[in-house]
Amino acid sequence: MRAAEQVTFGGGGLDRATHLRKDTDALAAMLASPTARILPVWRGKPLIAPQPTGKQDIGLAFLAADHMVFADANEAAVFLGLDGQGPIFARDISAWSGPDTPAADLGSLIDQSEQRHPALPQTQYFAELRHIMARLTPAEAELIVMAQGLFAWHRFHRFCANCGHLTEITQAGWQRTCPACNRQHFPRTDPVVIMLITKGNKLLIGRSPNWLEGMYSLLAGFMEPGETVEAAVRREVYEETQVRVGAVGYLASQPWPFPSSLMIGCWGHATSDEITIDEVEIEDAKWVTREELTDSWANQSSVLIAARKGAIAHFLIKNWLSDTLS
Repeated sequence: MRAAEQVTFGGGGLDRATHLRKDTDALAAMLASPTARILPVWRGKPLIAPQPTGKQDIGLAFLAADHMVFADANEAAVFLGLDGQGPIFARDISAWSGPDTPAADLGSLIDQSEQRHPALPQTQYFAELRHIMARLTPAEAELIVMAQGLFAWHRFHRFCANCGHLTEITQAGWQRTCPACNRQHFPRTDPVVIMLITKGNKLLIGRSPNWLEGMYSLLAGFMEPGETVEAAVRREVYEETQVRVGAVGYLASQPWPFPSSLMIGCWGHATSDEITIDEVEIEDAKWVTREELTDSWANQSSVLIAARKGAIAHFLIKNWLSDTLS
């Protein structure tokens, strides 16, 4: 496997069994099977449990289909796929009121809160995915990125874009169908370019104003209609920093379910190095040398905090420093 395929959420080999999504009888039989596992998700947070054995200290927690926790679910379970142990589903229980947690913090970059359901062991809890993603196995990461992406889509796209009527969930959670005009709607993914821009031994990094103090990452931005990946890289870098980019190439990609992005990691060679930031887009940008970044990461500098572990930016920078990008 190429290094670029080992990024978090890069896939764990799940058989998505797409041919079963239309088969209501097969889905019902799988859901009723004693081997079925259902992952509860509360407001974007998966259920987590400690793992006494194995390399990971925590892992996803699965429940039986008839567990009383699912009394808080407003919709049916969505089918994720099959693995060697059986069928896997996920179910959204966001209707559960949960403990008192500031609404502004839930699902945010700073959300380190844990919620415990009274019907579950107190060792199990719901946790913000960005804080635990690097601690999950590839197979678990694939499951929750699918579930979270689907639930976010259902939450934000309940009404038909054609006629405005409330739509219904079909195809085991992978489609919404309008009963009024029969229009079919499918989960969307928003492409985002994220760029490793270099000039000689220097790397271009920037920061947004709502990030942790001292945290810098790679520049990134949404693609526009009618735009190639290469054109998007050059446009975004110039818009944010006025730095011109010449050659551009692809490195790796990462599904990013916050709420529905596909991060397309690219390299780019800068043809200029003077920076003028767009203060509407970013708070700061600067060039750092390989040596400065290596020293900062090694010493866990508070002046230059690395991108979050598990994010593709961290993956790309780490591999650039070690010359292992391919």
